[in-house]
Amino acid sequence: MPSLADKTVLDLGCGFGHFARSCIDQGAAKVVGIDISSNMITYAETENSHQNIEYICAPIEEADLGERKFDLIVSSLAIHYIKDYDRVVKKIYHLLRQHGEFIFSIEHPIVTARKGMGNWVKDKDGEKLHWAVDHYQLEGERGRHWVIDGVITYHRTISTLVNTLIENGFILEKIVEPQSTDYGLEQMPKLINEQRRPSFLVIKSKR
Repeated sequence: MPSLADKTVLDLGCGFGHFARSCIDQGAAKVVGIDISSNMITYAETENSHQNIEYICAPIEEADLGERKFDLIVSSLAIHYIKDYDRVVKKIYHLLRQHGEFIFSIEHPIVTARKGMGNWVKDKDGEKLHWAVDHYQLEGERGRHWVIDGVITYHRTISTLVNTLIENGFILEKIVEPQSTDYGLEQMPKLINEQRRPSFLVIKSKR
């Protein structure tokens, strides 16, 4: 993350507003948070309100921000719910000031590739043998169970994720496949499996 002092920030998929409030605490001048969930926006307005934070309840694709410009646009684990990735990238480019940055995290394509759940192949004792990857090049809709059945995400290859940014004028700055910290492993030993297959992908780009 860059320094947030005096920056304008757009948080796409802001959820409960924790990050939006954190931006203000780090010196951001203005934060706009967008989320499709009215329940989450209501919570954010109640628990993470601030005079310099504006929350908008709308799908990311349809939110009308007019000609407003931002120094930083972030999205945490929301872009993989977007059907038209190219359209959203174009919109984000338009909303950024020159040299503004777009940082987003998604489920790693290794995780989203296979159709269906249960990607760990296990032995007869339930021990994980390896992670199954299939249908990697077949992009598109995937049905998942996340709290409830029928959650829809969209699988894209790493090349599509990166090249769509480049083709729309972005300069790629960094790609990270996060690993757990030593402290995290102490608290949640099962996170050791992140060394066997990454759960998330973080991409940082600049206009």
